[in-house]
Amino acid sequence: MNLRRSVFSWRWLLFLFVLGGLVACQSEPEAAQVAEVDVQATVDTAVSLTVAALTANNEVAELPSATPAPTETLPPPPTLEPPATSTPLPTAVPTETAVPAETPTEEPTAAPTAVPPTAAPVNTQPPPPPTVPPVPVFSGNLLVNGSFEGGWYNMNGAPEFQLPNGWIMEYDSGPTGYGNQAWDIWFPPETRVLPYYQLPEHERGLFIREGEYTIKAFKGNGPISLRLLQDIALPAGTYVFTVYIYPDLVASYDGGKQFAGDPNAGEVRFISPSGGTGWLLFGAGFGTWGVFEHTFTIDTDQTVRIGVGMRGRYGLASNGFFFDDWSLRRVEN
Repeated sequence: MNLRRSVFSWRWLLFLFVLGGLVACQSEPEAAQVAEVDVQATVDTAVSLTVAALTANNEVAELPSATPAPTETLPPPPTLEPPATSTPLPTAVPTETAVPAETPTEEPTAAPTAVPPTAAPVNTQPPPPPTVPPVPVFSGNLLVNGSFEGGWYNMNGAPEFQLPNGWIMEYDSGPTGYGNQAWDIWFPPETRVLPYYQLPEHERGLFIREGEYTIKAFKGNGPISLRLLQDIALPAGTYVFTVYIYPDLVASYDGGKQFAGDPNAGEVRFISPSGGTGWLLFGAGFGTWGVFEHTFTIDTDQTVRIGVGMRGRYGLASNGFFFDDWSLRRVEN
């Protein structure tokens, strides 16, 4: 019992000693904390030794409950002032608006491409020519001065361009495209309105088909290409255009007239509202009259240009054409 009291008294004295040291060292927090740790360790060591001694003597010491050391209360942390800003701070935390989940949008399906209709086949065949009854009834000759008996004039006042009244002439110039010689160019043709008495007697019946006049277009040693044309007012209907042409295409005069042997040396074509024709050959050959006929139709009354083209493509000794007795007749039935 005396031992317990002794231990108790010694422990309290030691505690008071330590407490006095802590009060004396409040100005140095860090050193006080170290001292407190060391004193507490010393007290714990002493108590441990005392308890060990008592245990060794089979005596249990009733130790008072340890009173915890007072805990130093730290001052609250300073309040930080917000940094200066030109934008006022929000007074309330904005509520985040929920973003609705994006519904995947299906890509629009492209409208089916329309397949263009198959184009109707183009008829490349020319329209059939107008038909003429087996035994047609014709009007009279509608051409102005078709037989060339109605006088003549000099085109542009040039005496080398004698033309029958009511007609005009066009002609080509420049390269023919049929050769590269110096003479392979189109020359201006000469034209004559010839009365029978200006022809040799043995040629009068040859070059005049009707009446007393014939027309001659010619050029020696040079190609020619010309068109004899007329503008005429016609009522709607079907017409037959008929011309007689004598191709006097002479390659040489040695031993008499030697006509050109190339059938392409002389050609004829029609000009009409239907587009006319392409170039036509003299099927009977040269040195004889050839007859050509062209049928066309117009749907309305109109003034049309009709005519005939003639050409001699080579530089023959004489490229010559006689023509007479032309007619344009309307089919009446």
